Amino acid sequence: MSTTSKTAALAGAALLAAAATPAFALDEVTYGTNWLAQAEHGGFYQAVADGTYEKYGLDVTIVQGGPQAANRSLLIAGKVDFYMGSPQGELDAVVEGIPVIDVAAMFQKDPQILMAHPDQGIEEFADLAKLPTIFMGKDGFLSYFQWMKANFDGFDDAQYKPYTFNPAPFIADPESAQQGYLTSEPYSVEREAGWTPEVFLLADSGYSPYSTMITAQQKLVDENPDLVQRFVDASIEGWYNYLYGDNTAANDLIKKDNPEMTDEQIAFSIDKMKEYGIVVSGDADEGGIGCITDAHYKTFFEDMVDIGLFEADLDYTKAFTTQFVCKGVGMDLMK
Repeated sequence: MSTTSKTAALAGAALLAAAATPAFALDEVTYGTNWLAQAEHGGFYQAVADGTYEKYGLDVTIVQGGPQAANRSLLIAGKVDFYMGSPQGELDAVVEGIPVIDVAAMFQKDPQILMAHPDQGIEEFADLAKLPTIFMGKDGFLSYFQWMKANFDGFDDAQYKPYTFNPAPFIADPESAQQGYLTSEPYSVEREAGWTPEVFLLADSGYSPYSTMITAQQKLVDENPDLVQRFVDASIEGWYNYLYGDNTAANDLIKKDNPEMTDEQIAFSIDKMKEYGIVVSGDADEGGIGCITDAHYKTFFEDMVDIGLFEADLDYTKAFTTQFVCKGVGMDLMK
């Protein structure tokens, strides 16, 4: 065979090999959520469904949370790469010496609400102090209810009754309030009771934690910041596309993971996230979805210090980093 023929044959073989081999191998990434699949996780499912993660060189598996899940523990153990954490959780981790860190805040506002019956004279958040009963979980009693007592007159521990994730006691008692998620419990009450509750978002009355975080081990941030940046950027784009684009495929994935989820519940949740600025407001107005600022995180930390949840000398800056966010990623996708 001539030199020219050999060169042509080798070139042809190389082309065949290139055609049979992916341009690059995708990095496998796992993200653990804090509950069963729902619209509140929609941006992550969107980035899987529409190929955004793949565009960023990632093969992402979403690991559902739920009653029996331990995804935070899996993050700490290195069994998942990222977790849907919370500022309070990461501040607790600083206290405990656990090296996990928030790298993005997909929700600028915590969706935590209190709701009351209509026509009871409860017109603003402070009016809830007039009610003899507030149904809430123990975690809420130890955190945001203590914040309520410190910032509004009239709230008292005697109002507290345990919330068992059953709205029936609230529905039956017109002189009561109940905790909930903006995107969930009001919908359930409307369906079961036939009336629309008065809804009060704690974030709009000054309760300031971010929510729906992307949390990682400090080791991953230190050793592979490129991977972290790509996952954050792709997730941000996923959230813009979920809220303002075609989210049909993402919702199909949500319903596949959580067969009890309905189209009506998903639509309600998306509408409330937009109406109340859960995802796009505050720091995200300028820096884009996912934005974290020191000033915002510090405000929440100081509020928790004021109610005795943390010591004032705790280094709150170990709980988060701003290096991956507030860069305007995906803002051109907002329509």
